[in-house]
Amino acid sequence: MTKSDWAYLSNDLIYVAAFLFTISFILYTYETAFAVRAIKEENSKTLDRTKTLKSSKIATGVFLASTIALALGVITRGISAERVPLGNMYEYSITGAFTFALAYLVVGLKHDLRWLGLPISILILIILGTAITLLYRPSAPLVPALQSIWLVIHVSAAILSGGVFLLSNTVAGTYLWLDRMERKGERTPFAKRLPSLDALDLLSYRLVAFVFPLWTFAVIAGAIWAEAAWGRYWGWDPKETWAFITWILYAAYLHARVTAGWKGRKAAWLCLLAGSTYLFNYVYVNVWGTGRHTYSGL
Repeated sequence: MTKSDWAYLSNDLIYVAAFLFTISFILYTYETAFAVRAIKEENSKTLDRTKTLKSSKIATGVFLASTIALALGVITRGISAERVPLGNMYEYSITGAFTFALAYLVVGLKHDLRWLGLPISILILIILGTAITLLYRPSAPLVPALQSIWLVIHVSAAILSGGVFLLSNTVAGTYLWLDRMERKGERTPFAKRLPSLDALDLLSYRLVAFVFPLWTFAVIAGAIWAEAAWGRYWGWDPKETWAFITWILYAAYLHARVTAGWKGRKAAWLCLLAGSTYLFNYVYVNVWGTGRHTYSGL
């Protein structure tokens, strides 16, 4: 196969992944709707998940197939370009969507996260839809500044960290939604199927604590790469600055939990604030920012 054939195959696989994520979204929606219907019909205080267990398993299976198709799309993109597919915003986005989906599946092996399938499917569809419609660029060689092994080391660490950060933020957002609901009264039928506030709070913390060392490594690796490429470790470039702000806020989040005993609502808001700086760096700085990190391809 020629490089052009691999590029077309990659595009087709990304479209297949988007289609399958849409199917999983529909199945998760169906599972949620009929679980709520079951509780209303039986006038019970808890959802009868046995009535929707089959659809939930099918939805998760389709989500897994979607993730595999997306992984193959990322791999074939790299084959077509004869490099690691991390050279522009399109490639960063499809790879980031894959790490987000993978984080959900891996963490779901230990924790029952099927209840997160619906919002995560929506978020991944938004990322892939934006990548396909607005960010797509044809497969091409890297610009000279990116032709370094540090591209693989630094950017891969950043993308993996981002996937777990986004999962943690989804959990934190769920915590705040349920906390507000409980303070106003009783949970809705759908909300009653979700974990307790303490369980969500602990899961969000564990995800950040697990991936924070990797994000620290990503920042350090970026500084080492900057010294090799530009002769300085740090220049307060907008992307460097916002990466450091993200590091500071997540460090503050962990510090507040360990030393000051922050839990619950305050910790969730701080987690979301830290995650928003990562997304700001990914979207705004990459697209509209200036500086030496202008490799979005837009």
